[in-house]
Amino acid sequence: MKERFLMAGSVALHIADSGAAPEGQSEKKCVVLLHGYLESMYVWDDFVPLLKRDVRVITVDIPGHGISQVLGEKHTMEQMAGVVRDMLDALDIERCTLVGHSMGGYITLAFAALYPERLDGLVLLSSTPNPDTDLKRENRQREIDLVKAGKKDALARVAPEAGFAEQNRRRLKDYIDDLTECVHITEDDGIVALLGGMMERADQNEMLRKSSVPQLFIMGKKDPYIPLEVAEAIVASHPQAKVSWLAESGHMGFIEQPAECAAALLEFVQQA
Repeated sequence: MKERFLMAGSVALHIADSGAAPEGQSEKKCVVLLHGYLESMYVWDDFVPLLKRDVRVITVDIPGHGISQVLGEKHTMEQMAGVVRDMLDALDIERCTLVGHSMGGYITLAFAALYPERLDGLVLLSSTPNPDTDLKRENRQREIDLVKAGKKDALARVAPEAGFAEQNRRRLKDYIDDLTECVHITEDDGIVALLGGMMERADQNEMLRKSSVPQLFIMGKKDPYIPLEVAEAIVASHPQAKVSWLAESGHMGFIEQPAECAAALLEFVQQA
């Protein structure tokens, strides 16, 4: 993967790209991986090698996280989808499969609503088309208040470990430690901007049901953020989507069960 900055419209964006096919070889399908809240593109480092032989892979620091720039006081999911579109334009990529983990899934949904003609498929990885509940919005506001009060350490102590199934936490402690460090180095303004955007995101259920874009849901059966009964209800309400269950995963299935996650993703991309 070659890391670099590019201008996505007026936005300085940090990306990594496995590269287009050499001249004379047929072009591979393209997969863009969008990370979740309090993550960066480096969260995919051990997952990308499972994909890049078969597809072109692009990872990106979503503005407000990693080392991409913060754009304002609030980053709406539609605004972030526009940045992804401008990134594809800058890379001369006409179509791709978007894979969105958690918050990245919200951006993927906004992209599908705005630019469906640019998609070969969409994958929601431990994500949901549902809007925030009132309780979830209250919790996000509480996180905003913590960050503004200089208490980001409270997020770092809890959020990274909470995403993993309890049975996997000891085995994957190094990943949890890396994610904890990622929280510490993420700009406060970026955290607040993305929390604000997630709080006001739209209900995308009807859009998904009406969409002609091929869809895959990858869900962890032990996800503490999307409990099994909630995940099953989402799946039941979207018969148009393919589904892959990760039986031993929490919210971080691409780390907890990477081989199974990659196999489901590649099968979907090749069929889409």
